[in-house]
Amino acid sequence: MRRVNDVDFPNHDLHHFGAQPFPGQDPVDTRSWFEIKVEQSLGLLSRVNHWVNTSALGSLFRLEGSGHPDEIKGANFSTELRAGLTTFATMAYIIAVNATNGQQASILAESGFDCHCAKPLSVSGECANEDEWALCYQEVKLDLITATAGISGFATIVFGLLTNLPIALAPGMGLNAYFTYQVVGIKGTGPINYKVALMAVFIEGWIFFALALLGLRHWLVKIIPNSIKIASGVGIGFFLTLIGLSYGSGLGAITGAISTPLAIGGCPAELLTPTGGCDTGVMTNPKLWVGVIFGGIFTAVLMAFRVKSAIVVGIIMVSILSWPRGTSLTYFPDTPEGNRRWEYFRHVVSFHPIKHTMAQQQWDLGGDTGTGHFFLALFTFLYVDIIDCTATMYSIARFCGRVRKGESDFPRSTLAYCTDAACISLGSLLGTSPVTAFIESGAGVAEGGRTGLTALATGLCFLTSLFFAPILASIPPWATGSTLVLVGCLMMRQVSLVNWKYIGDAIPAFVTMMFIPFSYSVAYGLIAGLFTYTALNSGIYIVMWASKQSILPDQYDDKEYWTVRPRGEKPWIFRVFSKERYWDMSDEEIRERELRRTGRRRERPPSADRQSQGHRDSSVQRQSEVPSSEQEKPGEGVVPGQAV
Repeated sequence: MRRVNDVDFPNHDLHHFGAQPFPGQDPVDTRSWFEIKVEQSLGLLSRVNHWVNTSALGSLFRLEGSGHPDEIKGANFSTELRAGLTTFATMAYIIAVNATNGQQASILAESGFDCHCAKPLSVSGECANEDEWALCYQEVKLDLITATAGISGFATIVFGLLTNLPIALAPGMGLNAYFTYQVVGIKGTGPINYKVALMAVFIEGWIFFALALLGLRHWLVKIIPNSIKIASGVGIGFFLTLIGLSYGSGLGAITGAISTPLAIGGCPAELLTPTGGCDTGVMTNPKLWVGVIFGGIFTAVLMAFRVKSAIVVGIIMVSILSWPRGTSLTYFPDTPEGNRRWEYFRHVVSFHPIKHTMAQQQWDLGGDTGTGHFFLALFTFLYVDIIDCTATMYSIARFCGRVRKGESDFPRSTLAYCTDAACISLGSLLGTSPVTAFIESGAGVAEGGRTGLTALATGLCFLTSLFFAPILASIPPWATGSTLVLVGCLMMRQVSLVNWKYIGDAIPAFVTMMFIPFSYSVAYGLIAGLFTYTALNSGIYIVMWASKQSILPDQYDDKEYWTVRPRGEKPWIFRVFSKERYWDMSDEEIRERELRRTGRRRERPPSADRQSQGHRDSSVQRQSEVPSSEQEKPGEGVVPGQAV
């Protein structure tokens, strides 16, 4: 060994210095200062990863090298933190959308909450006391920044700690629009009061909690046909792509139209027509192109060479280019809205206590409270959120390779559903719409996130944004638009796993993946797929039954098996009325599962023992969250090629 610049190098590596040493002399180091610092930084990062991975924190999150019997291959400290930052960067828009959306007024804040809007409204929709209402409205916006960031951070941290999954939670898009525009109404002009609507959200959370504890929510996921579950992940990829290409939350490359559902966009926002289309200036918006080039192509090139933090680098580059004023790229144009954004951005550090949205539930539902509308809102929140959130959780768990093979389930699923349900009720106490799993979590998985440490990092970022919201809420949509498109591409890989051989599985799967983006809802897409599956296969069954199975559909032998008794552990409510704990599992599999459930492992054969217990290397190939016989491989055309 030779020592150069405080770094030890083997003698056979001396040729890397560009000069051969004379006998008895040290080699000449011809590397640049930058190369030396990079090499030293990488060495330091490797040591930090090893130290954290082998610590109690590493064991808690089952990082590689932690020594936990179910440690997750490829999971290490720095990668999980980087993935958490990526997830947050792609989700930060929810702070702005719920409270200070850049292109239009807020969503949740438009309901007004306890800001009194005197009637009658003017032709343009202004209150009789518009000046007073506007002042209150601005405070509600700031309240919702605090509420959204706070509940997102808390829910994501708790979810990561309890479930060890890289999934972030926040008040859901779509349901916040339903809450404002169809339930409460703009400025409180809807069918029910905002206090009753928040009560509906609160009750929904506890109904979810009961369903999760009884195992029914778990069971509902498992009985969804496998091809439809795979298709929901593909559909979410399309959905992310559509969001990334839209104006409100992305590049602005496409827009709505009158003669066609969609049309090419790309014109500057000031050239948009009243209907939201582009008559002139198509694809001339410089903001679009800086997002495509730096946030898309440049990021994809970095990903091709497995550069870590590629997605984060792209988002930061576009954001920095978009912050200076007086340029064609600025996020703060010289307009009233741009000036408001700039004044808020200049605060840098700011915290606003909640004044108008905290604990506003109306506990007394008697009298003239619009009971019919209340139950309609409760039912809508319930069925949309249960399908939307459940499908998203399963798809992200599958995307990161954490789904148990043969059981259509992921580890700690009951805890995941209960945590989500409790956070829904907690969020309503802060004044937000239902909290749900965010599909943008796929961006963190694409960056290498595999464990709850990713969610922990994302949650800490949200809590930090309570004080740095002016900066974090100023990430422009075109900075994250290309990222969502790239993640959509990665989630598309699992389309090959759909059973395309049999038409009874293929068509419902296609309807699911197509309807999710076109209906702009994961829930409606899944409902459409399940309806198609039921109708199509019922028709096939009737023909087979009437012909006494003399007429069979083409390639019927390739049909995926489906049953209401899915393989694996029964729901708790079913176990109460039966002796068996599992469905369709062999005695050997049941024994293995019981050993795992009680925290014990079968003794390993001597041939599998380590050569030395005292020399545990972090690069040793180990099993993932569950044994390979039960674990969805983190490949199967799903997990991205990003370096971990």
